[in-house]
Amino acid sequence: MSSAGSLSTMQRLVEQLKLEAAVERIKVSQAAAELQQYCMQNACKDALLVGVPAGSNPFREPRSCTLL
Repeated sequence: MSSAGSLSTMQRLVEQLKLEAAVERIKVSQAAAELQQYCMQNACKDALLVGVPAGSNPFREPRSCTLL
């Protein structure tokens, strides 16, 4: 690899590291508490918890047809 290519690679790496260092961080305990609060606030909208209304469920059992 040429020295110019290596230099540009290192400059990009330094810029990426600067961006990552500038990211605001929070404590894990705070993130966990916020996630728990979000889950509790949105539990009433969660289809896995409250189910899907029969009329709007695309995976419901198909109805059988009978001819009389």
